[in-house]
Amino acid sequence: MILVVLLTIIGVVNIVVILTKKNDVIRIDSLIRDEFARTRSENQDAFRANREELNSSFKLLAEDNNKKLDEMRKTVDEKLHESINRRFNESFELISKRLEEVQKGLGEMQTLASDVGGLKKVLTNVKTRGAFGEVQLENLLMQILSPEQYEMQAAIKKNSQERVDAVVKLPGQTDDNSLLLLPIDSKFPVENYQRLYDAYEKGEAKEIIQDLRKEFDKSVKSTAKSIAEKYINPPATTDFAIMFVPSEGIYAEILRSAELLETLRRDFRITIVGPTNLAAFLSSLQMGFRTLAIQKRTSEVWEILGAVKNEFGKFNEVLDRASKQLQTVANSITDAGVRTRAIEKRLQKVESLPQ
Repeated sequence: MILVVLLTIIGVVNIVVILTKKNDVIRIDSLIRDEFARTRSENQDAFRANREELNSSFKLLAEDNNKKLDEMRKTVDEKLHESINRRFNESFELISKRLEEVQKGLGEMQTLASDVGGLKKVLTNVKTRGAFGEVQLENLLMQILSPEQYEMQAAIKKNSQERVDAVVKLPGQTDDNSLLLLPIDSKFPVENYQRLYDAYEKGEAKEIIQDLRKEFDKSVKSTAKSIAEKYINPPATTDFAIMFVPSEGIYAEILRSAELLETLRRDFRITIVGPTNLAAFLSSLQMGFRTLAIQKRTSEVWEILGAVKNEFGKFNEVLDRASKQLQTVANSITDAGVRTRAIEKRLQKVESLPQ
């Protein structure tokens, strides 16, 4: 019984202890929960304060950045605007200069076009075309030869009205002791050449070009024949004449046909020259003139040297006579010196006599 009571008491005590512990746990749990709630509330308040502070800082930083960006944008805009204005002004000035140059070039081109048009009119007129060739020929002669070595519009045959554009007066003598004349006539067969040139440019058929080439050769031969008949007149002239073509293009076209050149030399005794090789030809003639002049002056120099030689011989004779006379004078002076010394000795003896 007692055991039962004890066991009962022990059970009650355990129950009481257990109940007590359970209440403590509940109270502790409540305390913990309250602490957690308080800590969470404090943390939330701290987080909220930090967030507000960060937001305020971010706002200030953003405002400061925006202000700096505005200042930088303003500075960049000013620099960019200044650079753009400077570049624009430089470009505008450069464009203005280029436009002035273009305008000047257009003016020169208009002037050139006008000059070319005038030249075309000159070259399409037979008389003015002939005058153009004569002027060019005269300029070449004037630049290379002296005035007495050539003559413009010279008469070749007696009792004839025909006059060649120019003659070069060669030093060789003819039967009547007059100068030998080299006829030079200027010709400008431009019509047939222009048609042939246009055919080349347009790429016409080979047959058409050949026909035009034949017409061109025919006109050149006809001109050469006319020069030969009018102006080759030996012995007053050379047995050949020169046909001067004022255009290098026409001259080059003539040179393309070796057969044409041979025909002109063989049948008509005509030599074709252009502006360039006429200048070279005249220069070679000028060198020949100078060589002949030197040879002619050589004989005169020999005559002068012969006269000088004779005079030098006479001078040598006079010099010999003068040398002999000088020797005689020297001997006389020597004798006079001997006499002078003898007189001095006599005078010394007189001075030594007692007083």
